[in-house]
Amino acid sequence: MDISALNQDVATEDFGKRVKSAVFWRSGTQILSQLISWGATLSVIRILEPSDYGLFAMTSVVLVFLNFLNGYGFVSALIQSEKVEPIRIRQAFGMLILLNAGLAALQFFAVAPLAAAYYKESVVGEMLRWQSLIYLSTPFLILPEAMLTRNLDFKKPAIVNLTSAFVGAVIALGMAFNGYGVWTLVFAPIAIFWTRAIALMIATRFWVRPSFNFTGAGSIFSFGTMMLVAHGFWIIQSQCDIFIAGRAFDNHQLGLYAEALFLTQIFAAKFVPPLNEVAFPAYARLQNDREALAAGFLKAVRLIMLISCPLYLGMAVTAQPLVDVVMGPKWTEAAPLVAILALAMPVMTLHILFAPALNALGLPNIVVRNSLFGALLMPSVYLFAVQYGADGLAWGWLVAFPILLLFTIYQARPHIGFGLAGLAGAVLPGLAAAAAMAGLVWIFDQMVLTTLWPDVPALLHLAALVAAGGLFYTAMLWFGARATFMEVVNLLVKRKPPEPAMP
Repeated sequence: MDISALNQDVATEDFGKRVKSAVFWRSGTQILSQLISWGATLSVIRILEPSDYGLFAMTSVVLVFLNFLNGYGFVSALIQSEKVEPIRIRQAFGMLILLNAGLAALQFFAVAPLAAAYYKESVVGEMLRWQSLIYLSTPFLILPEAMLTRNLDFKKPAIVNLTSAFVGAVIALGMAFNGYGVWTLVFAPIAIFWTRAIALMIATRFWVRPSFNFTGAGSIFSFGTMMLVAHGFWIIQSQCDIFIAGRAFDNHQLGLYAEALFLTQIFAAKFVPPLNEVAFPAYARLQNDREALAAGFLKAVRLIMLISCPLYLGMAVTAQPLVDVVMGPKWTEAAPLVAILALAMPVMTLHILFAPALNALGLPNIVVRNSLFGALLMPSVYLFAVQYGADGLAWGWLVAFPILLLFTIYQARPHIGFGLAGLAGAVLPGLAAAAAMAGLVWIFDQMVLTTLWPDVPALLHLAALVAAGGLFYTAMLWFGARATFMEVVNLLVKRKPPEPAMP
């Protein structure tokens, strides 16, 4: 990779076109790679038992807690900076190698036995020792990808992600069908991480020698440390429910809750982060034009809420047939959890849209405060809610996240530069139309469909509700927010410019 190319002047190109291309490659191929992953995941879910996913959830908490130390914040400092010297890239590479080698050793020798003792499951310790291999791939994965992100070049990472998704799907299906049980969930992610790391190094020709002399790297370290702290608090607030439930629930109940959470978080966890990865460098280029940044932020909120609100409110009113079709009959107990959690997800989606704008402005301290508040609020709610079982824990999400969102808006508004009326105007078209759609779908389901056909098969039941929801939502937008509806249409459909008039 030509390091000097990282500092090219973005003003020499059509920046808007580059952002659109980045969104296409990052989110468009993300959809394809996720379809591959979901196809494999949903097949594996039907083979494995909820208790297998309960064990995997226990190790996932540990992985996510430690993974926030993997040094991505140092790499983000390179993305946020207007200019990057080659030595800073080498220093960041050295930081990543030291951090992740230390994390692998820490998990293998210390954390694995402690986790096994905490959860009272010896297999958890064995799983974590193998999973420590993931950290060793991290330096060779996130740095070349971040350097491409800096220039809004998402084509190569997108192709690599497709390749790794295919490799992971093959390994997951092969191991599940051959009876490897919970170990399927251990080795498939390891294969995905190492495939991505090797393929990115080759595709980008990232032959950079790491430097372990960190003189002059104070800006990288300070910005990265702030992001690391913010991410650490975010990990606490997002993983404490599983950590608390791991000792309160049996493996079966924990597996039901964890996979209900996985299903409801698909959009917020799989599609919004890639869009945020595009938004971060795009906002960073606009950090000196606060009006343009605020307008871009509100437009992103408006478009994403137009998608997330109907998706999640529709999921809430179709939870039972959705779970029966997507996950299979053995997971039917998860449907009430899906219905509750889905109601909280539009709030979570809106909340996570703030971080890239604040980080791009060089204000990770605001993100730290938001994350700290969440790290105090969420465990407090979950410790109370867990005594009411998995349903109580799900309701905890619906109680806590709106409070966290209000705090985030209060913190972010003066810096990003939007008004409360502007934010409400961005959220309400999607939310209002989705709420009306969900109500009509529920009425159609309870008073028409199940009355006329009480024993309707789950697949036909779900298909009828989805079709009705799509029609209702489109109608609501057309009659209630036509300008917003046409904005989406114009974004998705590339219109040819009009032919010049003949003289």
